[in-house]
Amino acid sequence: MIKRLLLALVLFLPGCAPAAEQYQKEPYQKPPAALKVVDEEADGRRRTLTVESPALGREATVEVLLPKGWREGSRHPLLLLLEGCCHTGVDWISRGHADDLTEDLDLVVVVPEGGRAGFYSDWAKGPKWESFHLTELLPLIERKYGATDRRAVAGLSMGGFGALSYAARHPGLFRAAASFSGLLDASRSDADYIAQEQSRDLWADDAEIARRNPTALAAKLKGLPVYVSCGNGEPGPLDSTTSRDDGEAVIERQNRTFVEAARKAGVRLTVNLYGPGTHAWPYWTRELEKALPMLVEAVR
Repeated sequence: MIKRLLLALVLFLPGCAPAAEQYQKEPYQKPPAALKVVDEEADGRRRTLTVESPALGREATVEVLLPKGWREGSRHPLLLLLEGCCHTGVDWISRGHADDLTEDLDLVVVVPEGGRAGFYSDWAKGPKWESFHLTELLPLIERKYGATDRRAVAGLSMGGFGALSYAARHPGLFRAAASFSGLLDASRSDADYIAQEQSRDLWADDAEIARRNPTALAAKLKGLPVYVSCGNGEPGPLDSTTSRDDGEAVIERQNRTFVEAARKAGVRLTVNLYGPGTHAWPYWTRELEKALPMLVEAVR
């Protein structure tokens, strides 16, 4: 059932690529403080925040991993880790081992809730996830934990879409980006699976979709180091299943389309289309570990 839902979400992403001159630069501007911390739990270097978000109209969860040398008033680069679809929690720590992978790194790691299918967008009718993450949450993390403006962003599946879309749509906000099994070509190529009503609530029209589509925005990533990886859906070395993952196969096609567009645009790409592998946590953990040296170097 989960794979069918993932496939439906992968395939409903409609869009088209308008001419480059239609895009407007969207500089990042810090708004007045609006995000309220309702609760904070501490466990070693981990902080679990419950925040009240005006952009979402509700409370949300944010996990923060502080570097070993963190102290009140210290300053550190930031890594924003974005979640995938189909649930409302934060899994990069509990399932993706981001705490172990970043334990010795000079990074404030932030893992915010992304919604069951928020797609890192301000919805036409509904929550404003992009505003929550970029205009509410980042300033809070800077004030509360000393994160600097030397930022990188990475994500899995829907979060891969978010990472590259955020980096492209907000020039100068991030210094590097990475996508693991990301939904990188928001197109209507498989219309039989489109969830029409939800897509209207999420994105008002095709032009709005294209303004967030990583493939259409590939040229906006020029100058940033970008890491892209995914499997082909066939069972691989880290799988316990023997079944083919059709969702990951579709994602690989999207990634190949993005890679072609990004290479034509002169983007500084590191690509790992590793062949056999399904849409599963062991691969995303492995790929984050591989991408971290590039991300850390970019924010030094």
